[in-house]
Amino acid sequence: MHPGSFRDATAEAVAFEVPGLPPQKTETLSILSAGHRQAERVRALLVAALAAAQGSGWTRIRSSIALEIVVRGPAAHVGSAPRFLAGVADVLSDKRGRLTGTHLGVLADVALFADERQIRAISYREEPAETPSYQVRVVSLGV
Repeated sequence: MHPGSFRDATAEAVAFEVPGLPPQKTETLSILSAGHRQAERVRALLVAALAAAQGSGWTRIRSSIALEIVVRGPAAHVGSAPRFLAGVADVLSDKRGRLTGTHLGVLADVALFADERQIRAISYREEPAETPSYQVRVVSLGV
């Protein structure tokens, strides 16, 4: 995914699985900061998003989107839906101007959409599973 590229009509949706739990946005300190306690979750999400985007032809878009997240884990309630949604949205949007340092390397350029304000529909659900994981799906709404 080229840092300045935006989506053409080649892919209408991109979906992928990520091991572990999603990053949670829980404080004013950016989860994109070097050394943040969510750093491993952020990196896992970016690696999975990059692979899915490259495999599907998805590039960063500017139109409205739907964000769908399915979180799986052994507990009846694995975390806070609003915090997971905010964390995933923050990580998958364009990070230019929000990063300090180079700790993310090439992953700093990974973005499935330009801005969180593009999100027009949200779906979140939790499912029981022995091992924590989650699925993310971003759908272009074309408007």
